[in-house]
Amino acid sequence: MAGSLGLTPESLKASGRSSENLSLLILQGKIKRDPEGYETELQLIYKQFKTSVDLFQQQAALSFSSVGGIGSDPSVSKDLGDRAMFLAHVTPFYPKQLSEFPAQLTDLLRTSCLAMPSGLRNHVAQALILLMNRKSLVIEDLLALFLDIQTLGDKNLRALAFGHIVQTIRKMSITDPKHKSLQKIVISMLEQEDEAKAKRALATLCALHKKKIWLGDKNERVAIAICEACFHSSPRIMISALRFLLDYENIDDDDDSDAESDDDEDNKKIDQVVINRQAIYKANNKGTSSSKKKKQAKLQRAVKSIKRKQRSSSENTTSTFSPLNHLNDAQKFAERLFSRLQTIKGSGERVETRLMMIKVIARTIGLHKLHLLSFYSFLQNYAMPHVKDITQILAAAVQSCHDGVPSDAVEPLFKQIVNQFVHDKSRPEAIAVGLNVVREMCLRIHDLMTEELLQDLALYKKSHEKAISAAARSLIALFREINPSLLVKKDRGRPGATIAKPKQYGESNVFSNVPNVELLQESDNESGSDGDQDDDDVELPIGDDVEQEVIPDDCGSEDEAEEDSNDGDDMNNTEDYSDIDTSIGGDEDEEVNDSDEADTDSENEEIESEEDDGEASDSSVEDNGNKEKAKGKKRKIVDFDANLLSADTSLRALKRFAEAKNEKPSFDESDGILSNEDFRKIKELQAKKEAKIALARKGFKVPDSDQLSKKRVDPAKLEAHIRHKLTKEQRLELVKAGREDRGKYKSKAAVKQKKTGGSSNKQKEHRKNMPLAAIRSKAGKSKRTKKMKNSISGSQFRGRKAWK
Repeated sequence: MAGSLGLTPESLKASGRSSENLSLLILQGKIKRDPEGYETELQLIYKQFKTSVDLFQQQAALSFSSVGGIGSDPSVSKDLGDRAMFLAHVTPFYPKQLSEFPAQLTDLLRTSCLAMPSGLRNHVAQALILLMNRKSLVIEDLLALFLDIQTLGDKNLRALAFGHIVQTIRKMSITDPKHKSLQKIVISMLEQEDEAKAKRALATLCALHKKKIWLGDKNERVAIAICEACFHSSPRIMISALRFLLDYENIDDDDDSDAESDDDEDNKKIDQVVINRQAIYKANNKGTSSSKKKKQAKLQRAVKSIKRKQRSSSENTTSTFSPLNHLNDAQKFAERLFSRLQTIKGSGERVETRLMMIKVIARTIGLHKLHLLSFYSFLQNYAMPHVKDITQILAAAVQSCHDGVPSDAVEPLFKQIVNQFVHDKSRPEAIAVGLNVVREMCLRIHDLMTEELLQDLALYKKSHEKAISAAARSLIALFREINPSLLVKKDRGRPGATIAKPKQYGESNVFSNVPNVELLQESDNESGSDGDQDDDDVELPIGDDVEQEVIPDDCGSEDEAEEDSNDGDDMNNTEDYSDIDTSIGGDEDEEVNDSDEADTDSENEEIESEEDDGEASDSSVEDNGNKEKAKGKKRKIVDFDANLLSADTSLRALKRFAEAKNEKPSFDESDGILSNEDFRKIKELQAKKEAKIALARKGFKVPDSDQLSKKRVDPAKLEAHIRHKLTKEQRLELVKAGREDRGKYKSKAAVKQKKTGGSSNKQKEHRKNMPLAAIRSKAGKSKRTKKMKNSISGSQFRGRKAWK
């Protein structure tokens, strides 16, 4: 049947021997239905393809000097492209007969791509993509070729090859071992001296990194290669790498991949705010309308601040995916880039390029908390108001400051900013920017500010310019939190608030346990104490006070009552000292309170054991104890040393105390390994705590150094509340925007004439036929009003009419 079909006129007509345009398409459809019946036609077209390739190469060699390739006979390139596409479609049906066709087509594009016209190049590239999709070729064979053909200057071919590379790698599995070989090919091309090839390789790496395909710890070499492109010999490659590193956090993420949609759902689940019902009820139902509005606004601000904090603390933020985070030796990278910046400074490089290098160095220093002390003296040359893009340079200076840098290295730059920007003869915009920069630098390095300078800067809060007064007030609010002792007494805030203790250089908070695990301990203690309170009538403390009051089951004789009163005096004395300590401490108060609570819990156990001893030994004193309990008399806990001395006096009580301690395991022993349920509960408790703090706080909370290092400094925020002078075009746009809702101007008479509908009440009153008595009363009323006006006005001369 195959032979008979191969010799029929229909098969010869479909094989391309006639001049019909759709002959190859007809044959392609028939081959897909019956591959075995059209082997003869396939061999004929395959021979025609080889002949077309030879003819095209001969014409290309003859017309090598021509600009448009083989412009003499365009039919050769058209036939070659059509047969290449036809064979690419039918290759899966004839794997043995067309086993050499993919390699031949690849060699044709590699060797003769410069001589091909644009249409033929696109057809051959589409044929290769089709073969790759049909598993006849692998991407390792075509990756280098597709990167090369992107440098030919053909926009359509470049978009086709680039999109295919990205989509093919995107569809690959994350655990596919081919990723390493592909990365090696692209990175080797990036390291070449050829600028065009290196540029396309860098664009491929950046696109795959931006789409979160080559991202993470397994693909660190990609991020390192992008960072190393900043030292390429070509200035264009260097500028492209710097621009990608700077603009990475502003890139809008694509929502095409399923992984990113899952991340968005996770983020929606994380952003949950726990607000007390009582606060919501008060904001909506209690108080006057104005107080309700204030409470509702405060509640909204609290919710926004909590959501912002949760969003910044979540791991799926763009700043965590920045290539600068994956540097193996960030210090060496910053030093190399800074040395190149110093050499470029005198070579006549553009100012924009130097500014980008400054911002990348500052970002690297702040992100990894590096020490590059000469960088601050370098920035000192640019810290002047008349310098172009000064706000971006100042933002870079702020970004490079962190708590690991000694204040002596940054102090010259800090003083120059204060002297150049903040003085009476400076412009209001410069003063506002200078105060904002001072606030941000002091937020990162507390030791920069002195008492005299702070008091001088605080006087700007009385300025009539909104930007200056707002910046000065924000500076005062900052030092209320970190070091209020530098402020004047009237600027320190409420006198009853705790006084913060400034951190020393190198001081850091080291976690010895899981963060916020104390919230879980407190919740467990509260739940256990609720059950104990019903049985033992124990009143637990409310708040963070050290003092606890316990209602004893048995109270002894009057001597014991006197001892209790003395113990109460001792506790009052200890409370005074504890108040002094908390007034000095800042962030350490919470740790002290936690330790005090732990001590008081142990003291509760001691007293309960002693009370058990009293019940076992002194049975005759129960009546007295019940009487004193009825009177509501409470006994206060003595300190730990007094309990220990009393326990030493009784060996039996000491034994029972030790047995009770051994029977009741500590939190670390019982819950040393936390479950997922425990971590979920810790998150809920932390959300409740943050909600309470946000509702009670009126100032702002000082962020941690890690949060400041991850957060990018926005130069626009340094210019907050500054009104820039508008151009004429901008003013006209504002005027036209205000006129959009209004119609065209018309006089009242024109509006009345075009009025549709019934007449007004005033018009009806004029036309109404009134009775004679009403007309006379109206006339008399008008006369009386005129007479009254004349009598009130008096004999004042009003001038004479001109026509009288």
